[in-house]
Amino acid sequence: MKAVFDHSEPIAHNIRTFYFQPEQPVQFTSGQYTRLTLDHKDPDDRGTRRWFTISASPTEELLAITTKQTPDDGSSFKKALFKLKPGTEVDLASPMGDFVLPKLIQTPLIFVAGGIGITPFRSMFRWLADTGEQRDIKFIYGVRSEDEIVFQKEMDDAGVHATIVVSEPTPAWGGERGRLTAEMIVGLEKPSDDTLIYLSGPEPMIEALVDDLKKQGIPEDHLVTDFFPGYTAF
Repeated sequence: MKAVFDHSEPIAHNIRTFYFQPEQPVQFTSGQYTRLTLDHKDPDDRGTRRWFTISASPTEELLAITTKQTPDDGSSFKKALFKLKPGTEVDLASPMGDFVLPKLIQTPLIFVAGGIGITPFRSMFRWLADTGEQRDIKFIYGVRSEDEIVFQKEMDDAGVHATIVVSEPTPAWGGERGRLTAEMIVGLEKPSDDTLIYLSGPEPMIEALVDDLKKQGIPEDHLVTDFFPGYTAF
């Protein structure tokens, strides 16, 4: 489907949200993703397409994606995206994916986000806040540094308290330090037989956490994953 780039907003020093106006209303569920096709001059071998989680909620007018630009990401796509001018037409694939809230609202949930992996949870938090739906959610959020913590308002509006873990904190940081581990996750709240654990973040991080959680006795069918390829664990 065609969409027009509306505007973008920096939400951290190297993280930006991009807003698009689709040519027609789009039906999707929080946690789903889309493919953005961005034609640009002299594309490199990574091409003109990328997959992004939709960080907007279905309750919001514009579709949005949120992404990070790192010093070592010199792809032509990311450079073109960060220079995008309002009014530019792009192509978005129909939303897809099953990293979505369970239908049974009583299901206890543990959300685990690593870095930019917070984007599907942002959509869910905004949707919960806007609809007034209540869920039993415990949230643990790992970042490299304090200035990469984003979407605090959405967490607060949804009534979700985040346990934030910083791997490379400044001396002033007073919260949890280190890397996300399976021990931290199960220590957040002992999972019941009904608990689902949602994990979203860099692919190497999520693969390691899944392996370790299974060693902790968590059944594989209680783990719901969303991998972000191209990002390194931290």
